[in-house]
Amino acid sequence: MAQYADYKDINQEQLQIDIDDIKKTLKVGKKDFRHLLKLEKWGRFSTLLGAVMITSVIITDALGLGISQLAFWFLGLMGVVLMGIGNLSRWANVAHPILHGAYDKVPNIPFRYTKKGFAAGHRRWLDWFDWIKPEAWAYEHNIMHHYHLGELDDPDNVEKDVKWIHDMKVPIFVKYLVVLFFASLWKVAYYGPNTLRILKNKERIAKGLEPTTDYEVSPFTRNGKELWLSYFLPYGLFRFAFLPLLFLPFGMQAVSSALIFMLLVELYANLHSFLVIVPNHSAEDIYQFSTPHKTQGEFYLRQIMGSVNYNTGNDVIDYLHGFLNYQIEHHLFPNMPLSFYQEMQPIVKEICKKHNLEYRQESVFKRMIMTLELMVGKTKVLRIDGI
Repeated sequence: MAQYADYKDINQEQLQIDIDDIKKTLKVGKKDFRHLLKLEKWGRFSTLLGAVMITSVIITDALGLGISQLAFWFLGLMGVVLMGIGNLSRWANVAHPILHGAYDKVPNIPFRYTKKGFAAGHRRWLDWFDWIKPEAWAYEHNIMHHYHLGELDDPDNVEKDVKWIHDMKVPIFVKYLVVLFFASLWKVAYYGPNTLRILKNKERIAKGLEPTTDYEVSPFTRNGKELWLSYFLPYGLFRFAFLPLLFLPFGMQAVSSALIFMLLVELYANLHSFLVIVPNHSAEDIYQFSTPHKTQGEFYLRQIMGSVNYNTGNDVIDYLHGFLNYQIEHHLFPNMPLSFYQEMQPIVKEICKKHNLEYRQESVFKRMIMTLELMVGKTKVLRIDGI
């Protein structure tokens, strides 16, 4: 096993210089925007093809055209997976980098592909219609997560967020089932209310009030009312009422089938996004920090210490990972286009090698197993008081 340098012995000033030098070698241009458009088209095509497959089997079955139950479910579930991948792509491959401002420096870029224009106002329904309000997620993720990585203020600190699972007095297999249930609906159960809470805490702090750790889910509270009206109901009614009711001319059985498939699409999208997002910063070999970073060099060091990559390769592999398989590069340069990460990776690896820093990169499935062990309390993250 390789022996790496003690993190306290890392020359942070030189590390900063080496990483900052990367910015001088790469410039944002039209090719990066074309790469984004390609990923966007892949996601739209996946959604459309999945929708066509689901619609076809439902109508064929409703008209009694002799489709077997095996073909009905096989083709329908293929459609579910394709629509689920399209759902993930709208979030990870499109909304994520654009809301970081990754393409703002592209010359003459259309306003809707900029940080200020994407999913703003009525564009929310066209660009990124989900359980999550774009501006709330942008603040929770871009600011609170990226600049407080591994700290108690990090809203995506997995070990802190699942303490309630650790404290459950139940057999370990029950805890695994609880995690699976949570992963099945984590966008609506976690990201929706948590992003609203973080956004409201920003307002509370500005008014000199203490931030809250409580979720207001009840529609009879002020924040709970906003959660339902702006987060839950728009997407929920569209996905699970409006779309299934389009099949009403073909009978109630067709409506029921459409509802089941839409629920399965949501289930798959939750599980796929959970798989590629959660293990990025959670396992027994990932560090957490008790104090904020003090210098840019320390910031860079923490992004490497607190992140892990998955296997990488080409646009197809990276697309299916939502480009979250370049998490180290993304945390070092959060406002860079996705195409940059493929170019940067070998350079970042060489910098880590130069400084004798561990560059973690493994299969997403192996990292998921390690994350599950952390979530049920079998393992703990590494903690460090100062670097």
